[in-house]
Amino acid sequence: MQFRNLLKLSGILILLGAAALTQQAPPSIPPSGSPGLDEYRTSRIAIYTDDFGELKRYRDADAALTAPKAGESRVVFVGDSITDYWKLANYFPGKPYFNRGIDGQTTPQMLVRFRQDVIDLHPAVLVVLAGTNDVAGVTGHVRNEDIEANYSSMAELARLHHIHVVLASLLPVNNYTEDAKESFALRPRERILSLNAWLKNYCAKNGLVYLDYFSAMVDDKGMLKRDLSDEGLHPNAAGYKIMAPLAEKAIAQAIASKP
Repeated sequence: MQFRNLLKLSGILILLGAAALTQQAPPSIPPSGSPGLDEYRTSRIAIYTDDFGELKRYRDADAALTAPKAGESRVVFVGDSITDYWKLANYFPGKPYFNRGIDGQTTPQMLVRFRQDVIDLHPAVLVVLAGTNDVAGVTGHVRNEDIEANYSSMAELARLHHIHVVLASLLPVNNYTEDAKESFALRPRERILSLNAWLKNYCAKNGLVYLDYFSAMVDDKGMLKRDLSDEGLHPNAAGYKIMAPLAEKAIAQAIASKP
């Protein structure tokens, strides 16, 4: 009888111990469930381990750039592939506008290269278009709050160096083509809307310029207008044609504001 009671007690203790371990275990990060994203991350292992911020991309160009001329309103565009693919000279001819976008980057990577690619170039204005790859989890799953903190850090660093700041909204995405479906699924609309609302509010509270690309490029279904992108994520020539005057207006507004 005593032996049976000991067995019961042991069983109860084992169950209680298992329950305690279950409660104490930290929540695991769910897998991306995206073969394309996993494959893309694998292709970038050398970057993530050897040059996370990809400082080498613009190092020589930055070093060769002379100081701004008197009265020159130099503008630096920082971002991911949406900026990287934007041929600024075609849309802003003759303007001292410098593209410092890098395909595939997230906001923590931009912070790593912020001094080299922004501060040391002494621009009058900084235009930041970022966050879509953060939402997609390109460099790992991340909360909106962490993305917002990175926006804030870029803005604060820029203002410390007397650089006017323009923070652009995330663009909408669509799934109108087969190629677009995966990138669309990785970028939930509610997260994009939430980040854009935060950006707008942050700019209003801190005297920065909010550049609203989203409203000009979204369709009645809440997605990127089909004729503005060939694969649902990146603007095509028609998309950039809409973005350019909006950027120009925001830059003029930033220059006219207090530093």
